[in-house]
Amino acid sequence: MEDAPRRRTREQSSSSNDVGITIGGSGTHTPTQKYAFEIEDPASYAKLPLTDRVVKKWRAFYGNKDFGNITLLIALYWLQGIPLGLAHGSIPFLLKEKLSFAQVGLFSLAGYPYSLKLFWSPFVDSLYDRKFGRRKSWIVPIQLITALVFWWMGGHIDGLVRNPAENIYGIMYLFLAIVFLSATQDIAVDGWALTLLSKENLSYASTCQTVGINCGFFLSFTVFLALNSVEFSNKYLFSVPRDEGFLQLGPYLAFWAVAYVLVTLYLIVFKTEDSSSEDEAGSYGIAETYKTIWRICKLPHMQQFIIVLLVAKVGFIPNDTTTQLKLIERGLHREDMALAVLIDFPVQIFFGYYAARWSQGASKLKPWRLAFVLRLLCSALSMSVVYYFPQGGLTTGYFYVVLITMVASSMAKTVQFVGMSAFVTQIADPVIGGTYMTLLNTLSNFGGTWPVYFIMRAVDYFTSATCLMPAGMGDSYACATQEARKLCVKEGGVCNVTWDGYYIVSASCILLALIMFVGYIQPTVHRLERHPAHLWRVTKESTK
Repeated sequence: MEDAPRRRTREQSSSSNDVGITIGGSGTHTPTQKYAFEIEDPASYAKLPLTDRVVKKWRAFYGNKDFGNITLLIALYWLQGIPLGLAHGSIPFLLKEKLSFAQVGLFSLAGYPYSLKLFWSPFVDSLYDRKFGRRKSWIVPIQLITALVFWWMGGHIDGLVRNPAENIYGIMYLFLAIVFLSATQDIAVDGWALTLLSKENLSYASTCQTVGINCGFFLSFTVFLALNSVEFSNKYLFSVPRDEGFLQLGPYLAFWAVAYVLVTLYLIVFKTEDSSSEDEAGSYGIAETYKTIWRICKLPHMQQFIIVLLVAKVGFIPNDTTTQLKLIERGLHREDMALAVLIDFPVQIFFGYYAARWSQGASKLKPWRLAFVLRLLCSALSMSVVYYFPQGGLTTGYFYVVLITMVASSMAKTVQFVGMSAFVTQIADPVIGGTYMTLLNTLSNFGGTWPVYFIMRAVDYFTSATCLMPAGMGDSYACATQEARKLCVKEGGVCNVTWDGYYIVSASCILLALIMFVGYIQPTVHRLERHPAHLWRVTKESTK
Protein backbone atom coordinates (compact mmCIF):
# COMPACT_ATOMS: atom_id res chain seq x y z
CA MET A 1 0.00 0.00 0.00
CA GLU A 2 2.09 3.20 -1.22
CA ASP A 3 -0.81 6.01 -0.52
CA ALA A 4 -0.81 4.36 2.61
CA PRO A 5 1.21 5.68 5.88
CA ARG A 6 5.00 6.75 5.93
CA ARG A 7 7.96 6.71 8.37
CA ARG A 8 9.01 10.03 9.94
CA THR A 9 12.60 11.24 9.97
CA ARG A 10 13.98 13.99 12.17
CA GLU A 11 17.07 16.05 12.04
CA GLN A 12 20.62 14.98 12.65
CA SER A 13 23.01 17.04 14.69
CA SER A 14 25.16 19.33 12.62
CA SER A 15 28.29 17.42 13.57
CA SER A 16 27.03 14.11 12.15
CA ASN A 17 27.22 12.97 8.57
CA ASP A 18 24.43 13.35 6.01
CA VAL A 19 23.56 9.69 5.71
CA GLY A 20 20.20 8.76 7.17
CA ILE A 21 20.82 5.01 7.13
CA THR A 22 23.14 4.31 9.99
CA ILE A 23 25.26 1.39 11.11
CA GLY A 24 25.74 1.11 14.81
CA GLY A 25 23.85 0.93 18.06
CA SER A 26 20.99 3.17 19.08
CA GLY A 27 23.13 4.79 21.71
CA THR A 28 24.70 7.06 19.07
CA HIS A 29 21.42 8.97 18.53
CA THR A 30 20.54 12.38 19.86
CA PRO A 31 17.04 13.15 21.23
CA THR A 32 16.02 14.91 18.00
CA GLN A 33 16.91 12.05 15.67
CA LYS A 34 14.37 9.68 14.22
CA TYR A 35 15.62 7.59 11.35
CA ALA A 36 13.55 5.89 8.71
CA PHE A 37 15.68 2.76 8.90
CA GLU A 38 18.14 1.34 11.38
CA ILE A 39 20.66 -1.25 10.22
CA GLU A 40 22.65 -2.88 12.98
CA ASP A 41 26.29 -3.78 12.60
CA PRO A 42 26.13 -7.35 11.23
CA ALA A 43 29.43 -8.22 12.85
CA SER A 44 27.76 -8.14 16.26
CA TYR A 45 25.57 -11.18 15.66
CA ALA A 46 25.84 -12.25 12.01
CA LYS A 47 27.22 -15.66 12.98
CA LEU A 48 24.35 -16.44 15.36
CA PRO A 49 21.61 -18.86 14.17
CA LEU A 50 18.38 -17.21 13.07
CA THR A 51 16.42 -18.48 16.09
CA ASP A 52 19.05 -17.08 18.48
CA ARG A 53 18.89 -13.70 16.76
CA VAL A 54 15.10 -13.60 17.13
CA VAL A 55 15.28 -14.58 20.81
CA LYS A 56 17.98 -11.96 21.43
CA LYS A 57 15.90 -9.25 19.77
CA TRP A 58 12.76 -10.20 21.72
CA ARG A 59 14.55 -10.28 25.08
CA ALA A 60 16.08 -6.88 24.41
CA PHE A 61 12.69 -5.46 23.47
CA TYR A 62 10.69 -7.02 26.32
CA GLY A 63 13.28 -6.02 28.92
CA ASN A 64 13.51 -2.48 27.57
CA LYS A 65 12.85 0.28 30.09
CA ASP A 66 10.58 1.95 27.48
CA PHE A 67 8.54 -1.20 26.91
CA GLY A 68 5.34 0.48 28.16
CA ASN A 69 5.85 3.57 26.00
CA ILE A 70 6.71 1.46 22.97
CA THR A 71 3.51 -0.54 23.50
CA LEU A 72 1.52 2.70 23.82
CA LEU A 73 2.96 4.03 20.57
CA ILE A 74 2.08 0.80 18.76
CA ALA A 75 -1.48 1.04 20.14
CA LEU A 76 -1.86 4.66 18.97
CA TYR A 77 -0.57 3.86 15.49
CA TRP A 78 -2.75 0.74 15.45
CA LEU A 79 -5.84 2.88 16.01
CA GLN A 80 -4.65 5.10 13.19
CA GLY A 81 -4.46 2.13 10.82
CA ILE A 82 -8.10 1.10 11.38
CA PRO A 83 -9.79 3.91 9.39
CA LEU A 84 -6.99 3.85 6.80
CA GLY A 85 -7.53 0.15 6.13
CA LEU A 86 -11.23 0.80 5.60
CA ALA A 87 -10.87 3.91 3.44
CA HIS A 88 -8.04 2.58 1.25
CA GLY A 89 -8.89 -1.11 1.35
CA SER A 90 -12.25 -2.61 2.31
CA ILE A 91 -14.76 0.10 1.43
CA PRO A 92 -13.78 0.36 -2.28
CA PHE A 93 -14.26 -3.41 -2.56
CA LEU A 94 -17.69 -3.24 -0.93
CA LEU A 95 -18.75 -0.30 -3.09
CA LYS A 96 -17.51 -1.76 -6.38
CA GLU A 97 -20.05 -4.58 -6.14
CA LYS A 98 -22.79 -2.02 -6.78
CA LEU A 99 -21.08 1.04 -8.23
CA SER A 100 -19.13 2.05 -11.32
CA PHE A 101 -15.45 2.90 -11.28
CA ALA A 102 -16.29 6.60 -11.53
CA GLN A 103 -18.41 6.38 -8.37
CA VAL A 104 -15.69 4.46 -6.53
CA GLY A 105 -13.27 7.13 -7.76
CA LEU A 106 -15.47 9.73 -6.07
CA PHE A 107 -15.07 7.84 -2.80
CA SER A 108 -11.28 7.87 -3.27
CA LEU A 109 -11.35 11.60 -2.47
CA ALA A 110 -11.84 10.52 1.16
CA GLY A 111 -8.17 9.53 1.29
CA TYR A 112 -6.83 12.97 0.34
CA PRO A 113 -6.39 14.40 3.88
CA TYR A 114 -3.61 11.92 4.65
CA SER A 115 -1.64 13.23 1.68
CA LEU A 116 -2.23 16.89 2.54
CA LYS A 117 -1.69 16.99 6.30
CA LEU A 118 1.45 19.09 5.88
CA PHE A 119 -0.77 22.14 5.43
CA TRP A 120 -2.22 22.02 8.96
CA SER A 121 0.60 20.25 10.81
CA PRO A 122 2.14 23.58 11.99
CA PHE A 123 -1.08 24.30 13.91
CA VAL A 124 -0.88 20.92 15.64
CA ASP A 125 2.73 21.60 16.62
CA SER A 126 2.12 25.16 17.84
CA LEU A 127 -1.31 25.27 19.52
CA TYR A 128 -1.79 23.27 22.74
CA ASP A 129 -2.50 23.37 26.48
CA ARG A 130 0.84 23.12 28.28
CA LYS A 131 -0.72 21.79 31.51
CA PHE A 132 -2.56 18.95 29.78
CA GLY A 133 0.31 18.13 27.44
CA ARG A 134 1.46 19.30 24.04
CA ARG A 135 0.51 16.10 22.20
CA LYS A 136 -2.32 14.94 24.45
CA SER A 137 -4.05 18.26 23.76
CA TRP A 138 -4.66 16.95 20.25
CA ILE A 139 -4.64 13.15 20.59
CA VAL A 140 -7.29 12.95 23.35
CA PRO A 141 -10.04 15.07 21.72
CA ILE A 142 -9.35 13.68 18.26
CA GLN A 143 -9.68 10.08 19.43
CA LEU A 144 -12.86 10.84 21.37
CA ILE A 145 -14.39 12.54 18.32
CA THR A 146 -13.35 9.58 16.16
CA ALA A 147 -14.98 7.22 18.66
CA LEU A 148 -18.24 9.21 18.50
CA VAL A 149 -18.21 9.16 14.68
CA PHE A 150 -17.46 5.41 14.67
CA TRP A 151 -20.26 4.76 17.16
CA TRP A 152 -22.76 6.72 15.06
CA MET A 153 -21.60 4.98 11.90
CA GLY A 154 -22.00 1.63 13.67
CA GLY A 155 -25.75 2.13 13.64
CA HIS A 156 -26.07 3.69 10.17
CA ILE A 157 -23.25 2.67 7.84
CA ASP A 158 -24.65 -0.74 6.84
CA GLY A 159 -27.83 0.91 5.59
CA LEU A 160 -25.81 3.45 3.62
CA VAL A 161 -23.58 0.79 2.02
CA ARG A 162 -26.59 -1.33 0.99
CA ASN A 163 -27.70 1.54 -1.26
CA PRO A 164 -24.38 3.16 -2.17
CA ALA A 165 -25.52 4.83 -5.37
CA GLU A 166 -27.94 7.05 -3.44
CA ASN A 167 -25.58 7.61 -0.51
CA ILE A 168 -22.15 7.85 -2.14
CA TYR A 169 -21.62 11.48 -1.11
CA GLY A 170 -22.63 10.76 2.48
CA ILE A 171 -20.29 7.76 2.65
CA MET A 172 -17.45 9.76 1.12
CA TYR A 173 -17.88 12.69 3.55
CA LEU A 174 -18.00 10.37 6.56
CA PHE A 175 -14.74 8.68 5.64
CA LEU A 176 -13.21 12.00 4.62
CA ALA A 177 -13.86 13.16 8.18
CA ILE A 178 -12.34 10.12 9.89
CA VAL A 179 -9.30 10.12 7.58
CA PHE A 180 -8.80 13.80 8.41
CA LEU A 181 -8.99 12.96 12.12
CA SER A 182 -6.59 10.05 11.65
CA ALA A 183 -4.12 12.24 9.75
CA THR A 184 -4.21 14.87 12.49
CA GLN A 185 -3.69 12.22 15.15
CA ASP A 186 -0.69 10.99 13.15
CA ILE A 187 0.92 14.46 13.31
CA ALA A 188 0.57 14.56 17.09
CA VAL A 189 1.71 10.97 17.67
CA ASP A 190 4.76 11.43 15.42
CA GLY A 191 5.80 14.43 17.47
CA TRP A 192 5.17 12.68 20.78
CA ALA A 193 7.29 9.69 19.77
CA LEU A 194 10.40 11.87 19.86
CA THR A 195 9.91 12.77 23.53
CA LEU A 196 8.02 9.70 24.74
CA LEU A 197 10.99 7.39 24.15
CA SER A 198 14.35 7.75 25.83
CA LYS A 199 17.44 8.74 23.89
CA GLU A 200 18.74 5.21 23.38
CA ASN A 201 15.35 3.90 22.20
CA LEU A 202 14.46 6.51 19.57
CA SER A 203 15.24 4.01 16.83
CA TYR A 204 12.08 2.11 17.88
CA ALA A 205 9.82 5.04 16.90
CA SER A 206 9.62 4.20 13.20
CA THR A 207 9.27 0.51 14.09
CA CYS A 208 6.25 1.32 16.27
CA GLN A 209 4.70 3.25 13.38
CA THR A 210 5.31 0.47 10.87
CA VAL A 211 4.01 -2.30 13.12
CA GLY A 212 1.02 -0.37 14.46
CA ILE A 213 -0.33 1.08 11.21
CA ASN A 214 0.21 -2.13 9.26
CA CYS A 215 -1.56 -4.20 11.91
CA GLY A 216 -4.53 -1.84 11.95
CA PHE A 217 -4.62 -1.72 8.17
CA PHE A 218 -4.37 -5.52 8.02
CA LEU A 219 -7.34 -5.96 10.38
CA SER A 220 -9.55 -3.48 8.53
CA PHE A 221 -8.64 -4.80 5.09
CA THR A 222 -7.64 -8.46 5.04
CA VAL A 223 -9.38 -9.78 8.17
CA PHE A 224 -12.53 -7.70 7.79
CA LEU A 225 -13.00 -8.57 4.11
CA ALA A 226 -12.68 -12.28 4.91
CA LEU A 227 -15.12 -12.19 7.84
CA ASN A 228 -17.52 -9.99 5.88
CA SER A 229 -17.57 -12.41 2.95
CA VAL A 230 -20.66 -14.61 2.71
CA GLU A 231 -18.71 -17.39 0.97
CA PHE A 232 -15.93 -17.43 3.57
CA SER A 233 -18.35 -17.32 6.51
CA ASN A 234 -20.57 -20.10 5.17
CA LYS A 235 -17.55 -22.26 4.35
CA TYR A 236 -15.55 -21.86 7.55
CA LEU A 237 -17.72 -20.29 10.29
CA PHE A 238 -21.41 -21.15 9.89
CA SER A 239 -22.84 -24.64 10.24
CA VAL A 240 -26.02 -23.44 8.48
CA PRO A 241 -25.54 -21.14 5.44
CA ARG A 242 -26.62 -17.52 5.89
CA ASP A 243 -27.20 -14.59 3.56
CA GLU A 244 -24.71 -12.28 5.31
CA GLY A 245 -21.12 -12.61 6.38
CA PHE A 246 -20.01 -13.18 9.96
CA LEU A 247 -18.95 -9.55 10.55
CA GLN A 248 -20.76 -6.50 9.23
CA LEU A 249 -19.28 -3.03 8.96
CA GLY A 250 -21.52 -1.47 11.62
CA PRO A 251 -20.56 -3.79 14.51
CA TYR A 252 -16.92 -3.59 13.43
CA LEU A 253 -16.91 0.20 13.72
CA ALA A 254 -18.81 0.06 17.04
CA PHE A 255 -16.15 -2.27 18.46
CA TRP A 256 -13.36 0.11 17.51
CA ALA A 257 -15.30 3.06 18.93
CA VAL A 258 -15.08 1.34 22.32
CA ALA A 259 -11.37 0.59 21.76
CA TYR A 260 -10.70 4.26 20.97
CA VAL A 261 -12.42 5.33 24.20
CA LEU A 262 -10.49 2.83 26.34
CA VAL A 263 -7.10 3.87 24.95
CA THR A 264 -8.02 7.53 25.35
CA LEU A 265 -9.12 7.04 28.96
CA TYR A 266 -5.78 5.40 29.66
CA LEU A 267 -4.03 8.49 28.27
CA ILE A 268 -6.14 10.83 30.40
CA VAL A 269 -5.86 8.92 33.68
CA PHE A 270 -2.49 7.20 33.64
CA LYS A 271 -0.23 8.97 31.15
CA THR A 272 1.46 12.27 31.87
CA GLU A 273 3.43 14.19 29.29
CA ASP A 274 6.84 15.74 29.91
CA SER A 275 6.26 19.38 28.93
CA SER A 276 9.94 20.20 29.30
CA SER A 277 10.88 18.02 26.32
CA GLU A 278 10.38 19.79 23.00
CA ASP A 279 11.30 18.56 19.54
CA GLU A 280 12.68 20.74 16.81
CA ALA A 281 9.25 21.66 15.47
CA GLY A 282 8.58 23.57 18.64
CA SER A 283 11.26 26.13 17.87
CA TYR A 284 9.29 27.44 14.90
CA GLY A 285 6.01 29.28 14.92
CA ILE A 286 3.24 28.74 12.39
CA ALA A 287 4.33 31.58 10.09
CA GLU A 288 8.01 30.60 10.24
CA THR A 289 7.19 27.00 9.34
CA TYR A 290 5.31 28.05 6.21
CA LYS A 291 8.15 30.39 5.24
CA THR A 292 10.59 27.50 5.61
CA ILE A 293 8.45 25.33 3.33
CA TRP A 294 8.44 28.09 0.71
CA ARG A 295 12.24 28.47 0.89
CA ILE A 296 12.66 24.73 0.31
CA CYS A 297 10.34 24.79 -2.71
CA LYS A 298 12.26 27.70 -4.29
CA LEU A 299 15.48 25.69 -4.63
CA PRO A 300 15.93 25.15 -8.42
CA HIS A 301 16.83 21.47 -8.22
CA MET A 302 14.09 20.95 -5.61
CA GLN A 303 11.52 22.11 -8.15
CA GLN A 304 12.73 19.43 -10.56
CA PHE A 305 12.55 16.86 -7.77
CA ILE A 306 9.00 17.93 -6.86
CA ILE A 307 7.89 17.40 -10.48
CA VAL A 308 9.30 13.86 -10.32
CA LEU A 309 7.44 13.17 -7.07
CA LEU A 310 4.14 14.41 -8.51
CA VAL A 311 4.19 12.52 -11.83
CA ALA A 312 6.30 9.41 -11.22
CA LYS A 313 3.38 7.24 -10.03
CA VAL A 314 0.93 7.95 -12.83
CA GLY A 315 1.84 4.77 -14.68
CA PHE A 316 1.18 2.57 -11.65
CA ILE A 317 -2.13 4.03 -10.46
CA PRO A 318 -4.42 1.89 -12.68
CA ASN A 319 -2.73 -1.29 -11.43
CA ASP A 320 -2.71 -0.16 -7.80
CA THR A 321 -6.34 1.00 -7.70
CA THR A 322 -8.36 -0.87 -10.33
CA THR A 323 -6.70 -4.23 -11.05
CA GLN A 324 -7.87 -5.84 -7.81
CA LEU A 325 -11.38 -4.48 -8.38
CA LYS A 326 -11.36 -5.88 -11.92
CA LEU A 327 -10.26 -9.28 -10.60
CA ILE A 328 -13.18 -9.25 -8.16
CA GLU A 329 -15.43 -8.29 -11.06
CA ARG A 330 -14.12 -11.21 -13.12
CA GLY A 331 -14.81 -13.73 -10.36
CA LEU A 332 -12.03 -13.57 -7.75
CA HIS A 333 -13.61 -13.91 -4.31
CA ARG A 334 -12.91 -11.36 -1.63
CA GLU A 335 -11.49 -13.99 0.71
CA ASP A 336 -9.04 -15.07 -2.03
CA MET A 337 -7.91 -11.48 -2.38
CA ALA A 338 -7.55 -11.22 1.40
CA LEU A 339 -5.41 -14.37 1.41
CA ALA A 340 -3.17 -12.94 -1.29
CA VAL A 341 -2.70 -9.76 0.75
CA LEU A 342 -1.88 -11.88 3.82
CA ILE A 343 0.87 -13.73 1.94
CA ASP A 344 2.15 -10.49 0.45
CA PHE A 345 2.62 -8.75 3.83
CA PRO A 346 5.88 -10.46 4.96
CA VAL A 347 7.35 -9.92 1.48
CA GLN A 348 6.95 -6.17 1.93
CA ILE A 349 8.71 -6.29 5.30
CA PHE A 350 11.60 -8.35 3.90
CA PHE A 351 12.27 -6.18 0.86
CA GLY A 352 11.72 -3.01 2.89
CA TYR A 353 14.68 -3.93 5.08
CA TYR A 354 17.04 -4.76 2.23
CA ALA A 355 15.97 -1.81 0.08
CA ALA A 356 17.34 0.48 2.79
CA ARG A 357 20.74 -1.19 2.46
CA TRP A 358 20.69 -1.01 -1.34
CA SER A 359 19.97 2.75 -1.30
CA GLN A 360 23.50 3.73 -0.31
CA GLY A 361 26.55 4.84 -2.23
CA ALA A 362 26.79 7.24 -5.14
CA SER A 363 23.72 5.89 -6.99
CA LYS A 364 21.30 6.21 -4.10
CA LEU A 365 18.20 5.99 -6.30
CA LYS A 366 19.35 3.14 -8.53
CA PRO A 367 17.05 0.64 -6.72
CA TRP A 368 14.20 3.13 -7.14
CA ARG A 369 14.83 3.37 -10.90
CA LEU A 370 15.04 -0.40 -11.33
CA ALA A 371 11.85 -0.86 -9.32
CA PHE A 372 10.16 1.77 -11.53
CA VAL A 373 10.73 -0.40 -14.60
CA LEU A 374 9.65 -3.54 -12.72
CA ARG A 375 6.40 -1.87 -11.63
CA LEU A 376 5.63 -0.95 -15.23
CA LEU A 377 6.23 -4.56 -16.25
CA CYS A 378 4.00 -5.78 -13.43
CA SER A 379 1.29 -3.33 -14.50
CA ALA A 380 1.38 -4.72 -18.03
CA LEU A 381 1.37 -8.28 -16.70
CA SER A 382 -1.60 -7.49 -14.46
CA MET A 383 -3.64 -6.51 -17.51
CA SER A 384 -2.94 -9.95 -18.97
CA VAL A 385 -3.93 -11.61 -15.69
CA VAL A 386 -7.29 -9.82 -15.78
CA TYR A 387 -7.83 -10.52 -19.49
CA TYR A 388 -7.14 -14.26 -19.24
CA PHE A 389 -9.01 -14.83 -15.98
CA PRO A 390 -10.77 -18.24 -16.24
CA GLN A 391 -14.37 -17.89 -17.34
CA GLY A 392 -15.41 -20.88 -15.23
CA GLY A 393 -14.02 -19.42 -12.02
CA LEU A 394 -10.70 -19.23 -10.24
CA THR A 395 -8.52 -22.34 -10.31
CA THR A 396 -5.70 -23.15 -7.90
CA GLY A 397 -3.08 -22.70 -10.59
CA TYR A 398 -4.43 -19.33 -11.67
CA PHE A 399 -4.59 -18.17 -8.06
CA TYR A 400 -0.82 -18.67 -7.90
CA VAL A 401 -0.48 -16.57 -11.06
CA VAL A 402 -2.49 -13.79 -9.42
CA LEU A 403 -0.46 -14.14 -6.24
CA ILE A 404 2.92 -13.99 -8.00
CA THR A 405 1.86 -10.90 -9.94
CA MET A 406 0.65 -9.15 -6.79
CA VAL A 407 3.79 -10.02 -4.82
CA ALA A 408 6.11 -8.86 -7.60
CA SER A 409 4.25 -5.56 -7.92
CA SER A 410 4.21 -5.08 -4.16
CA MET A 411 7.92 -5.89 -3.92
CA ALA A 412 8.76 -3.23 -6.51
CA LYS A 413 6.45 -0.75 -4.78
CA THR A 414 8.15 -1.35 -1.43
CA VAL A 415 11.63 -0.96 -2.91
CA GLN A 416 10.59 2.35 -4.46
CA PHE A 417 9.04 3.61 -1.25
CA VAL A 418 11.99 2.67 0.94
CA GLY A 419 14.55 3.86 -1.61
CA MET A 420 12.91 7.26 -1.95
CA SER A 421 12.53 7.57 1.83
CA ALA A 422 16.22 6.77 2.30
CA PHE A 423 17.22 9.35 -0.32
CA VAL A 424 15.04 12.05 1.24
CA THR A 425 16.56 11.21 4.62
CA GLN A 426 20.02 11.86 3.25
CA ILE A 427 19.29 15.18 1.51
CA ALA A 428 17.12 16.75 4.24
CA ASP A 429 18.54 19.87 5.84
CA PRO A 430 19.51 18.67 9.36
CA VAL A 431 18.60 21.98 10.99
CA ILE A 432 14.96 21.75 9.84
CA GLY A 433 14.81 18.01 9.27
CA GLY A 434 11.21 17.52 10.43
CA THR A 435 9.71 20.18 8.15
CA TYR A 436 11.92 19.14 5.24
CA MET A 437 10.97 15.48 5.49
CA THR A 438 7.27 16.15 6.01
CA LEU A 439 7.16 18.35 2.89
CA LEU A 440 8.83 15.80 0.60
CA ASN A 441 6.89 12.83 1.96
CA THR A 442 3.63 14.76 1.59
CA LEU A 443 4.43 15.54 -2.05
CA SER A 444 5.41 11.92 -2.67
CA ASN A 445 2.14 10.67 -1.17
CA PHE A 446 0.12 13.23 -3.08
CA GLY A 447 1.76 12.03 -6.30
CA GLY A 448 0.08 8.68 -5.72
CA THR A 449 -3.26 10.18 -4.67
CA TRP A 450 -4.23 12.99 -7.04
CA PRO A 451 -4.51 10.82 -10.23
CA VAL A 452 -6.81 8.20 -8.66
CA TYR A 453 -10.09 10.06 -9.10
CA PHE A 454 -9.38 10.98 -12.73
CA ILE A 455 -8.12 7.53 -13.69
CA MET A 456 -11.15 5.75 -12.24
CA ARG A 457 -13.49 8.14 -14.01
CA ALA A 458 -11.58 7.53 -17.24
CA VAL A 459 -12.07 3.76 -16.88
CA ASP A 460 -15.84 4.27 -16.94
CA TYR A 461 -15.66 6.92 -19.67
CA PHE A 462 -13.88 4.57 -22.08
CA THR A 463 -16.00 1.52 -21.20
CA SER A 464 -18.88 0.55 -23.49
CA ALA A 465 -21.06 -2.37 -22.33
CA THR A 466 -24.64 -3.18 -23.28
CA CYS A 467 -26.98 -5.86 -21.92
CA LEU A 468 -28.52 -7.62 -24.91
CA MET A 469 -31.88 -9.12 -23.95
CA PRO A 470 -33.61 -11.97 -25.80
CA ALA A 471 -36.41 -10.97 -28.16
CA GLY A 472 -39.52 -9.96 -26.24
CA MET A 473 -37.68 -9.84 -22.89
CA GLY A 474 -37.18 -6.09 -22.78
CA ASP A 475 -34.94 -3.35 -24.06
CA SER A 476 -31.18 -3.36 -23.85
CA TYR A 477 -29.44 -1.23 -21.24
CA ALA A 478 -25.92 -0.31 -20.08
CA CYS A 479 -24.18 -2.91 -17.92
CA ALA A 480 -20.87 -1.27 -17.08
CA THR A 481 -21.20 -1.84 -13.32
CA GLN A 482 -20.85 -5.21 -11.61
CA GLU A 483 -24.39 -5.01 -10.23
CA ALA A 484 -25.79 -4.29 -13.71
CA ARG A 485 -23.88 -7.29 -15.14
CA LYS A 486 -25.36 -9.59 -12.49
CA LEU A 487 -28.85 -8.24 -13.19
CA CYS A 488 -28.34 -8.72 -16.91
CA VAL A 489 -27.38 -12.38 -16.49
CA LYS A 490 -30.20 -12.94 -13.97
CA GLU A 491 -32.75 -11.62 -16.47
CA GLY A 492 -31.44 -13.92 -19.19
CA GLY A 493 -29.43 -11.35 -21.12
CA VAL A 494 -25.81 -11.12 -22.19
CA CYS A 495 -23.58 -8.21 -21.20
CA ASN A 496 -21.69 -7.38 -24.38
CA VAL A 497 -18.53 -5.38 -23.59
CA THR A 498 -17.48 -3.49 -26.71
CA TRP A 499 -14.68 -1.53 -25.05
CA ASP A 500 -13.22 -2.08 -21.60
CA GLY A 501 -11.82 1.21 -20.33
CA TYR A 502 -9.53 -0.61 -17.89
CA TYR A 503 -7.25 -1.82 -20.67
CA ILE A 504 -7.32 1.51 -22.51
CA VAL A 505 -6.48 3.57 -19.43
CA SER A 506 -3.89 1.11 -18.09
CA ALA A 507 -2.06 0.86 -21.41
CA SER A 508 -2.14 4.64 -21.87
CA CYS A 509 -0.73 5.29 -18.39
CA ILE A 510 2.02 2.70 -18.85
CA LEU A 511 3.02 4.22 -22.19
CA LEU A 512 2.94 7.76 -20.75
CA ALA A 513 5.04 6.68 -17.76
CA LEU A 514 7.58 4.98 -20.01
CA ILE A 515 7.95 8.12 -22.13
CA MET A 516 8.32 10.31 -19.02
CA PHE A 517 10.82 7.89 -17.49
CA VAL A 518 13.09 7.86 -20.54
CA GLY A 519 12.71 11.55 -21.37
CA TYR A 520 12.63 13.21 -17.95
CA ILE A 521 12.47 11.08 -14.79
CA GLN A 522 15.51 8.86 -15.39
CA PRO A 523 17.96 11.65 -16.40
CA THR A 524 16.63 14.05 -13.75
CA VAL A 525 16.86 11.53 -10.90
CA HIS A 526 20.31 10.41 -12.06
CA ARG A 527 21.49 14.04 -11.98
CA LEU A 528 19.85 14.95 -8.66
CA GLU A 529 21.23 11.98 -6.74
CA ARG A 530 24.77 13.20 -7.51
CA HIS A 531 24.26 16.69 -6.08
CA PRO A 532 26.35 17.31 -2.94
CA ALA A 533 24.42 17.66 0.29
CA HIS A 534 25.01 21.40 0.70
CA LEU A 535 22.98 22.17 -2.44
CA TRP A 536 19.86 20.88 -0.69
CA ARG A 537 20.28 23.16 2.35
CA VAL A 538 18.22 26.27 3.03
CA THR A 539 19.60 27.31 6.43
CA LYS A 540 22.89 29.09 7.07
CA GLU A 541 23.72 26.81 10.00
CA SER A 542 23.67 23.66 7.84
CA THR A 543 25.87 25.10 5.07
CA LYS A 544 28.76 26.02 7.33
